[in-house]
Amino acid sequence: MNPEMYHHPIVQSNIASLEKNGVRFIPPGIGDTACEEIGEGRLADLQVILQELKIFFAIKKDLAGQIILVTAGPTQEPLDPMRYITNPSSGKMGYALARAAGERGAQVILISGPTSLTPPPGIAFFSVKTAQEMYGIVLRELARASIVIKAAAVADFRPKSIKEQKIKKETAEKGELVLSLEKTPDILADIGSRKGDKILVGFAAETEALLENARQKMVAKNLDLIVANDVMAVGAGFGSDNNKVNIIHRDGRIEELPLLPKEQIAHLILDRVVGIVQGSK
Repeated sequence: MNPEMYHHPIVQSNIASLEKNGVRFIPPGIGDTACEEIGEGRLADLQVILQELKIFFAIKKDLAGQIILVTAGPTQEPLDPMRYITNPSSGKMGYALARAAGERGAQVILISGPTSLTPPPGIAFFSVKTAQEMYGIVLRELARASIVIKAAAVADFRPKSIKEQKIKKETAEKGELVLSLEKTPDILADIGSRKGDKILVGFAAETEALLENARQKMVAKNLDLIVANDVMAVGAGFGSDNNKVNIIHRDGRIEELPLLPKEQIAHLILDRVVGIVQGSK
């Protein structure tokens, strides 16, 4: 169908009603459609259809019935219209978690900062830039989630004021520019304070005292699990397809995993989440 037909309120209402009753939809493709229009309405690409079939018929459906909210990627905190404060997060770990959760039968909400990655098919996806934007979407979607995995590398600080025009070199005194920063919202702590019976998983990216800092974060943010990784480790961390992490449990147990692909680590993390779900029943 063409974009106007697909986005008609009655069609969208019917899709939403069927989804609530367990019908799984493969989203349409985007491009040339009927009536020489461009937009949503094409038959989905073959690779997307195959991926959806793989997910639907996956043997392991141990997260069926769960709604998992995942955050991923960096945030960008603007200084002026051309510059911002950010970090090297690629979003690969968060996207791997979202993909793995979908493969295991969960309904997935992915809230992502700017990345070059394509969201997994069949999930609810929200794109944000700043920590404040991510905070707003997380709070809006939190009520319907049963599990929250905060894998995003959210900036801890942002400029107190954003310049309306590009900051010129000539404005700096003695060749130096002094920036005033303020803290961004602590999304993880806010979720931890109101999580109720939700399962909450956090990440700790550290350059020193990895386990000590991760344990402190787990207690301070009221987490059920924390995944700690040393970003200085060779071949792991930001931008890499692999990672080397420690999974710290609420009872103090520490699992040190070897260097593994992030897709595999995602499933290992979800295995632990399933254990918590089953233990709470």
